[in-house]
Amino acid sequence: MSAAPSVRQWSRDLAMGAKFAFTGGREGWMRAVLTAVGVGLGVALLLLTTALPSALQARSDREKARTDITFTDVGIPKASDRTLLVAAVDDTYRDKDIRGREVQAEGARAPLPPGVKKIPAPGEMVVSPALADLLKSDSGKLLRERLPYRTIGTIGEPGLVGANELSFYAGADNLAPRIDGSRVTRIDHFGEPLGPPDKLDPVLLLLIIVVFVVLLLPVGVFIAAAVRFGGERRDRRLAALRLVGSDSRMTRRIAAGEALSGSVLGLVFGTVFFLLARQLAGSVEIFGKSVFPSYLNPTPALAALVAVAVPAAAVLVTLLALRGVVIEPLGVVRAAKPARRRLWWRLLLPIGGLAMLYPMIGKGNTSGNFNQYLVIGGVLLLLIGVTALLPWIVETVVARLGSGSVSWQLAIRRLQLSSGTAARMVNGIAVAVAGAIALQMLFAGVEGDYTKDTSNDLQRAQMQIRLPYDVPLDQAREQFARTKGVRQVTAIGSGSLGDQKRDPTTSTTVTVGNCASLREVATLPTCRDGDVFLVKGPDSDLDAPKLAKPGRTLYIDPSYAESFRGRQAAWTVPQDIKAARIRTDATNGLTGGILFTPSALPAGAAQAIEGNAYLQIDQSAPDVYDVVRNTTAKLSPLAHAWTWASTLQDNRYTSIRTGLSVGAACVLFLIGASLLVSQLEQLRERKKLLSVLVAFGTRRRTLSLSVLWQTAIPIALGLLLASVVGVTLGVVLQKMTSVSVRVDWPSLLSMTGIGAGVVLLVTALSLPPLLRLMRPDGLRTE
Repeated sequence: MSAAPSVRQWSRDLAMGAKFAFTGGREGWMRAVLTAVGVGLGVALLLLTTALPSALQARSDREKARTDITFTDVGIPKASDRTLLVAAVDDTYRDKDIRGREVQAEGARAPLPPGVKKIPAPGEMVVSPALADLLKSDSGKLLRERLPYRTIGTIGEPGLVGANELSFYAGADNLAPRIDGSRVTRIDHFGEPLGPPDKLDPVLLLLIIVVFVVLLLPVGVFIAAAVRFGGERRDRRLAALRLVGSDSRMTRRIAAGEALSGSVLGLVFGTVFFLLARQLAGSVEIFGKSVFPSYLNPTPALAALVAVAVPAAAVLVTLLALRGVVIEPLGVVRAAKPARRRLWWRLLLPIGGLAMLYPMIGKGNTSGNFNQYLVIGGVLLLLIGVTALLPWIVETVVARLGSGSVSWQLAIRRLQLSSGTAARMVNGIAVAVAGAIALQMLFAGVEGDYTKDTSNDLQRAQMQIRLPYDVPLDQAREQFARTKGVRQVTAIGSGSLGDQKRDPTTSTTVTVGNCASLREVATLPTCRDGDVFLVKGPDSDLDAPKLAKPGRTLYIDPSYAESFRGRQAAWTVPQDIKAARIRTDATNGLTGGILFTPSALPAGAAQAIEGNAYLQIDQSAPDVYDVVRNTTAKLSPLAHAWTWASTLQDNRYTSIRTGLSVGAACVLFLIGASLLVSQLEQLRERKKLLSVLVAFGTRRRTLSLSVLWQTAIPIALGLLLASVVGVTLGVVLQKMTSVSVRVDWPSLLSMTGIGAGVVLLVTALSLPPLLRLMRPDGLRTE
C-alpha cells in the first residue's frame, strides 16, 4: 500500500518538471529546445545505426535477386523459349563502376531482369536513373560515345542496389556461340543463389566490433552532455522551489522531469532528423556507396531500445549530476570552491579496460574468435576513462594557471569556477579522437595482411585489355596505337596446344604476337613474320620440348569443355623451329611453350586464340583511361579494360574501412553540431555577465579572446589525453592481432588536427552570436 503514494508522487513531480520546462517562460522552453536538438542529433545517428543491418541486408537481397553470371559452365540450361542469353559488359567511367549486361531473348517467355519491363532489342538499352542523368550531362560526353544504344526506358528500383548506381541492359544478338560460363551464359531465371557468405576471420570481426563501439560511444557522450544544457539556470530555479517548501528529493524529481521532457522532445526531433536524413540518403553517395531511402528501416527492437534508453539515461545523468550540488532555499552552493576531484577511481576505468583486453593478446587469426564481450567491455572502459579523467586533468591544470592578459585571466577564472562544464563540452570529441587514433593504428597494423602485391610491372604497362576470340590481334594493335595518349602497345594472344583433339595427355601453351610483342615475353635470336619459337630455359614448360618434334601433328585448342568443341586446328611442327630464351613479362610472370608469329598460325586457329593488349599510357593526356576504354568498346562490347595497380586489397577489409569512413563522417557532423549547440547555450547563460563587462568598458576583442581561450585550453588537454589513450588502445589492439607494434604518426596527427579543426570551426561560427550578446542592452530585464 505504501508504494502507491510514492509512484503517484513521482508522477506528480515529473509532470511538474515537464510543465516548468515548457511553461517556464522563454528561458525554460529555450533550454528545452536546445536540449532536444542536442539529444535529437544523437538519436538520429543512433537510428541510422540501427537501420544499418536492414540496409546491408536489402542491398544483399537486391544483388542476389538479379544474379545472372555464375562464373561456371556447369548447369547451363538448353536453349528454349524460356531462356535468356546474358553477357557481362561491366565498365568503369572516371573511377565509377558501371554494371552492364548485354541480353538476348531466345523466346517469348524469356525471364525479365528485375526492374526491367521489356527486353531491349539490338541497338537499344534500358538504364538506371543515375546513368540516364550522367549520359544527358556534359560530363557524360565520353561515355555516350562508348554506349551507342538508344535509351528506351529506365531500370526500376527492384533492379538496383543503390539510388546512384550506374547500370544498364543493352540488346544484343549472336551471343550463343560465345557462351563460356564466365562472361556469356544462358539462364532461365534471375536470382541464382550466391551460396553461403564467406565467414569473416577473427581480425575482421574484431575490426567491426571496435568500429561500432568507437563510433557509437561519442554519440552517448553527447546525449549525456545535451541533457545538462542550462544546468546553472535550472539549479537556480530549483532553489526558488525550495524557498516555497519543496524538499531536496522533490526538487531532484522535478529536475528529472525537466530532463525527461527534454529527452522525449529530443526523441521527436531525432525522429524528424532521421526521416530527413533518410530521405536525403537517396541523393547522396559516400565513398562510392548509395542506398534507397526504403533501405533505412531501423530494426524494431533496436529502435525501441533507443526510445527507452535515451529518456532513462537523461533522468539518470540528471540525478547523478545533482548529487554534487547543494540546492538550498537561498541559493545553490555551486559558486563556492568545489571539493577537489579524486583521481583513484578514475584510473580504475582504463586499468579495468586493459585488464579485460589483456587475456586476448597474441590471439591473432589462429586462435579462434576474440571474446566479443571482453572486447566491447575493454574498449568501452578505456574510452569512458577519457570522460572520467578529463575533468580531473582540466581542474588540476587550470588551478595552476593565472597571470597573463586580461582575456587570459577572464578565461582561466571562468574555467576554475566551472571546469566540469568545460570538460563536458570536450568529452565527446576527445572520445571520438581517441577511438579514431586506435582504429587507424589497428587498420595500419593489419593492412599488410589484407593487401597483396599484384606483381605487375607498372613501368612496362599501365593498362590491360582482355580481347574476345573474334577480335584479331593486328586490328586491336592498330586501333590502340592510334588512340590518343597510348605510347606503346603489346598485343599477345594465348591458347593451348595438345597431342590430341580431345582430352590430350600432353599439352603446352601457345603465345601469338608480332616480333616486338614476342620480345616482351622471350629473348629471340632473330625474328620475322612466319617464325615459330620453342621457349627454353630453367623455368620453361618441360612438356613443350616433348611436343615440339619436327614433323609431328599437334592440335591448337584441344577440347576440355563442350562449349569449345569444333575449334581445334591441326598444326605440323616445322623443321626450322627456332629456340628462344624465357624472360619475365609485364606481369612478372614467365611465358613458356611455343611462340607463333601471326602468319605461322594454321588456318582457322585464330578463333581459338584469346588476346590481351598491354598499354603504356601517357597519363598527362586528358581522360586518357576513358579514351582507351572507348576504343576497347569499339573493338568489341565483350572486351574489358582495366587499370593496373601495384597492390590489391581484400574487398571485405576495404568495405569495413569504407564503413568506418562513412560512420566517422556522420560522427564528425554530430560533434560539430552538438558543440555548436553547447557553445550557444553557454553564451546564452552568460549573456548578462557579458553585457555587464561591456557596460564597464571591456573591449569586445578581449571578450572574444577569452571565449577562444576557454575553448582552446580544454580542447588542447582533451586532445592530449585522447592521444595517450588512443595510442595505448591501438598498441593493445595491435598486440591482440599479432602484428608488429608501431605508432601511426600521420594518422595520430591527422586525427588530432581534425578534432582541433572541428572545434575551431565551431568557435568561429559562435562568434557572430557572441558579438550580438555583447551589448549593454542585454542588462534589460522584466
